[in-house]
Amino acid sequence: MTHENFRTKLEAIGFGLFIPIFFIASGIRFDLTALLAKPSNLVMVPIFLVALLAVRGLPAMAYRDFLGGRRARIAGVLQATSLPFIVAATAIGQSLALMDAAEASALIAAGLLSVLIFPLTGLSLLRHTMSAEGTPAPEPTRPEPSPQMAM
Repeated sequence: MTHENFRTKLEAIGFGLFIPIFFIASGIRFDLTALLAKPSNLVMVPIFLVALLAVRGLPAMAYRDFLGGRRARIAGVLQATSLPFIVAATAIGQSLALMDAAEASALIAAGLLSVLIFPLTGLSLLRHTMSAEGTPAPEPTRPEPSPQMAM
């Protein structure tokens, strides 16, 4: 645990191995035909996306006094991203016959869109806010390879 690259290696294992296994084991079922069967099914996707933003993003307004209004909104957009919980919840909902394939697919589609849209939006807002404040945006850095990593 004291190795300088411990966290990096642990994250690589987590993101590279365990998260894909989660999606395979939970059986991500995205039924596109059920989603496209009726226009009302497709209309649920943006509604669920807005609901994600409201339910998961609005609590960030509690940070407003600490971060300021703009940065709290950015935090709200970033924390509204959700997919693993949605996949698990829809699998449970379908197995208990509480939701049909169209509803589950609409929720998963909203989760997929949240993973694509919200981080890009949040980072764009952050860059805009930082430039408006006159703060230089951080540049991505790559750690220099250590002799231990080459092994």
